[in-house]
Amino acid sequence: MTPFTSQELRKGFSSFATGVTVITCLDEEQNPHGITISSFNTVSLEPPLILWSLKKHSRLMPWVDLGKKHLIHVLERSQENLAMHFATVKLDQFSEIDHKIAEGGLTQIDHCVAYYECETVTVHIGGDHNIIVAKVINLKNHPEKEPLIFARSKFVGLNFSEIANT
Repeated sequence: MTPFTSQELRKGFSSFATGVTVITCLDEEQNPHGITISSFNTVSLEPPLILWSLKKHSRLMPWVDLGKKHLIHVLERSQENLAMHFATVKLDQFSEIDHKIAEGGLTQIDHCVAYYECETVTVHIGGDHNIIVAKVINLKNHPEKEPLIFARSKFVGLNFSEIANT
């Protein structure tokens, strides 16, 4: 088998379509931070667990580490701009973003498909990333909304009503 480059691997990985999420958390001074993540997956119904991964040296790691809470937002099909906004580090990330403070005290971006308030229960090292396993402690779901999908380095959408009618 021929060895492959990291760029070839990235391109191969991009063939797997995934949902797009933004994860928000709070720093020590209770300032909100957010990051776009597509490495999200469900793990278990009993107990309710999810996993996602974050670069090992991310500035957000201390705020999502063991015992810390965070809010996972499943983006809606029209929220490509939010995915791009939170894909890069910037000061005052929420100044021009529609949001509120959720019941649990975390920053909640408006108009998403689903929200999972979580608490980190385990962190595993996975190469150059940390794999965060978190327990879902609260959830809101809006099944009438369509999720944003990312595949082959592009945002795409699925029209579930068209799929249901075929």
